[in-house]
Amino acid sequence: MIEKRLPPSAFVDGFGRRITYLRVSVTDRCDLRCLYCMNERMTFAPKADVLTFEELDRLCALFVRRGVRKLRLTGGEPLMRRGVLDFVRDLSHHLRSGALEELTLTTNGTRLADCAADLFAAGVRRINVSLDSLDRETFARIARSDRLQQVLEGIAAARAAGLSVKINTVALRRDNAREIPALIRWAHALGMDLTLIETMPLGDMEEDRTDQFVSLAALRRELESFWTLDDLPETSGGPSRYVRVRETGGKLGFITPLSHNFCATCNRVRLTCTGQLFLCLGREDNVDLRAPLRDGHGDDALDRLLDEAMTRKPKAHDFVIEHGRSPALARHMSTTGG
Repeated sequence: MIEKRLPPSAFVDGFGRRITYLRVSVTDRCDLRCLYCMNERMTFAPKADVLTFEELDRLCALFVRRGVRKLRLTGGEPLMRRGVLDFVRDLSHHLRSGALEELTLTTNGTRLADCAADLFAAGVRRINVSLDSLDRETFARIARSDRLQQVLEGIAAARAAGLSVKINTVALRRDNAREIPALIRWAHALGMDLTLIETMPLGDMEEDRTDQFVSLAALRRELESFWTLDDLPETSGGPSRYVRVRETGGKLGFITPLSHNFCATCNRVRLTCTGQLFLCLGREDNVDLRAPLRDGHGDDALDRLLDEAMTRKPKAHDFVIEHGRSPALARHMSTTGG
């Protein structure tokens, strides 16, 4: 009689949180240089250090087998990497089997017009698009590239293909703070949710970002001076806290890593394109999966490594932003996966 092997248990960290969400960076490269995310002249990972799609597929399958129900592809800009659409198609079999609830991605939108229909055909139903301004000059200043029209065309193509689009906007005091109500009205008028994000002290940039910081707690109070914001009970286990703007009918999210810690229910980990597993965006501690993967370790050995890694997931990050202080982490957001 052949003994049937029982599936391994789900990942649970040292604080009893079940890990059901994996963010997978497929590249650290991007065709924009947003001033809160990347230096204008970045040094990228050598090609030999970047996991192949076959290696990424194996790791994703392992995580899905251990109870991960949501995969999000990130970068850099994920749609820049050659072959990424084939990778999405390969991952979609987890959707068809029912093992995965959602396969999605975050993009800057510059290549979305050419990819939207293929993403939908592969089973993607929802995407996040990073967009910080609807003003051409402001967009070009923040992104260091005059490509707003491409992004807007990409968003239109995504919606036409049937994808649900959520806009992510980083609040920047000097650049877009005054424009945020107009951005919200625009997104909601098109049936898109929008999430506001506080700038995070990640990466050594060319400028001090303390004077760019906008407290979303203060911004919410400002929005409430002319709108009615109704708190929503829903949560994905992630960092967003949601409200319904009664006057627009749309949903608005707040991601507040500095003004209000969001870690209590964190259910996610992040895999970089070079095979480093980060248990927390705000900590440097990570586990190297590339070496054991390329040394030929089997799934049992990788399972044991990941079980040990989950015990190292911290209770919370410790972001602080102060004038003249070095960034909390030298690692750029694009390195980990935005």
